[in-house]
Amino acid sequence: MTSTADHTPRAVYSLSGKKVFIAGHTGMVGSAILRRLQSVDCEVISIAHSDLDLTRQSPTEQYIAHHKPDVVIVAAARVGGILANSQFPADFLYDNLTIGMNVIRAAHLSNVERLLWLGSSCIYPRDAPQPLHEQALLTGALEPTNEAYAIAKIAALKYAQACSRQFGNRFMTAMPTNLYGPNDNFDPHTSHVLPALMRRIHEAKINGSDHITLWGSGTPLREFLHVDDLADACVHLLRFSESIEPVNIGTGEEISIKELALTIANVVGFEGTFVHDLSKPDGTPRKLLDTSLMHALGWRPRIRLHDGIREVYQNWVQSVTAPVAA
Repeated sequence: MTSTADHTPRAVYSLSGKKVFIAGHTGMVGSAILRRLQSVDCEVISIAHSDLDLTRQSPTEQYIAHHKPDVVIVAAARVGGILANSQFPADFLYDNLTIGMNVIRAAHLSNVERLLWLGSSCIYPRDAPQPLHEQALLTGALEPTNEAYAIAKIAALKYAQACSRQFGNRFMTAMPTNLYGPNDNFDPHTSHVLPALMRRIHEAKINGSDHITLWGSGTPLREFLHVDDLADACVHLLRFSESIEPVNIGTGEEISIKELALTIANVVGFEGTFVHDLSKPDGTPRKLLDTSLMHALGWRPRIRLHDGIREVYQNWVQSVTAPVAA
């Protein structure tokens, strides 16, 4: 029998005893990383947005210089679905660009050992070959519906790489696919497709509706990763990678928007039908990540989509039906 021990990746960096700053710890991604780091022997620091606005350069630099973290994880971002990106492109571009530049520069000035920038799969060209490989970045035009957000993410990614090349920093980028999980945004005007569908399907069931209208044809293919899997991947990347090149994080499995709606309907218990509004945009026709680099580092996701959707739905229903304390 052939031994595979020699092919098992070895950790190149230890988080044990390190001070880790999570920028954006209250969001879906940041809170998941915070939960994951609770099982790691490290000190986690964070600060509320009301106490530190990361779009302001000087306060950001002062905070990081004062606390001197060994590791910075940038999960802070302005995020939203197609509608929000279309209505507020200037806000998405400015906020995400300044957050990225300010935190990365502050980390460089304070000699942070490692930084992990959270990019996004939406920064790849709209018509790039599928599954999307990291080398496809900047090889074509972006998806118009989230161009502003993507440009900001790309600029920060390139700035992190530039700092690493010019100054010797070890600043890395993770490129997660579409995310879902605890603390997701269920606002009907700004949420992403999965929580938006979940809320609409739940409300249709409660209201006794016999049908739901979906944007577009329902044919676009998407990949969904539970945020707890992303958090685990981020910790793995910090420990096992030395590369400053972006690394995709996903499941390698795709599902159509229509199939996603049917899956959520099954979990929710909605028995009505779906009608497609073809006057609404579909967005990118297909988006699946090539995750071979993460596989080579010894990481794979654990949470199946149907199981994750059931957990998220149960938790969300409990949160919206919980009695308000007097």
